Amino acid sequence: MEKKVTDPKPSEDERELDLSLRPRNFAEFIGQQKLKANLEIFIEAAKKRGEVLDHCLFYGPPGLGKTTLAHLLSRELGVDIRMSSGPVLERAGDLAGILTNLKQGDVLFIDEVHRLSRTVEEYLYPAMEDFTLDILIDKGPHARSVKLNLNRFTLVGATTRAGLLTSPLRDRFGVVARLSYYSEDELVQVTLRSADILGVEIDNPGAVEIARRARGTPRVANRLLKRVRDFAQVRASGVITSDVAKMALKMLEVDEEGLDGMDIMILRTLVEKFEGGPVGISTLAVAVGEEGDTIEEVYEPFLIQRGFLKRTPRGRKATAKVYDHLGIKGKGKVKDDLFGGEI
Repeated sequence: MEKKVTDPKPSEDERELDLSLRPRNFAEFIGQQKLKANLEIFIEAAKKRGEVLDHCLFYGPPGLGKTTLAHLLSRELGVDIRMSSGPVLERAGDLAGILTNLKQGDVLFIDEVHRLSRTVEEYLYPAMEDFTLDILIDKGPHARSVKLNLNRFTLVGATTRAGLLTSPLRDRFGVVARLSYYSEDELVQVTLRSADILGVEIDNPGAVEIARRARGTPRVANRLLKRVRDFAQVRASGVITSDVAKMALKMLEVDEEGLDGMDIMILRTLVEKFEGGPVGISTLAVAVGEEGDTIEEVYEPFLIQRGFLKRTPRGRKATAKVYDHLGIKGKGKVKDDLFGGEI
């Protein structure tokens, strides 16, 4: 049975603070240059034709700006945006209530769109294609279907797991785009911009120190910035320098590569308990006390990207870089299953 964990609700001030860090237009949106340029063209073309923008699907790791892009689309189009998520839309009636209240050209944003129920997804197909909604009234021999015409709208779907989308749903999106991890230079810009909004004094080396440990993700950069700000105000002069950032991030257990406590635990468990692997994800999950899905979605992509972990047909394996990073000497040679040698 799945255990439900209820997070404390953020205060109104915290919600406003998070929203204030979001870019207000495409000029303020840092990174994803090709995607941003394409969206600006699509929006301008739709405006010139007097049409609504095609449905958009954004996919990629969490924290890269999918929700922010949905907000920017609505602002650039000059329309309202309605927010929802796949798990919330449990029944067809939930979807019908939202769709029938959309005005002409409005943006409907559905986060975790891959988690829509099959029934809701079936109702969504005609709404996306023909802007109609078929509603079944009554039951049994008196049941009848009523077709409602909807105002034309733009559906923006976001997902971290595009492979779980059904083909019929994915094919109905006119714009499909993947968001990539940010470069260190882009994250430095994000950090400096957020620091300016928050009224935090920070020098460029301090921003670089935060950016290089932000896992290629603006959301992580902003989170680290807030915590380093707290440290600077209490333990330092209030100014975030490189040394202040290093001390704060050490207390937060975020190392020079951006690895946190769980990352290190995964790698150390892989090396010390399973001799570097290969080991199945379920076994690894039990060994570190974390859900397998969480390891696959949250930790593994970054570890693979940074060259600490690799997937094989037999399971996960540590690379030679892990031994160097953990300071484990004499074990820098990793067996290669394919050739039976060492690399």
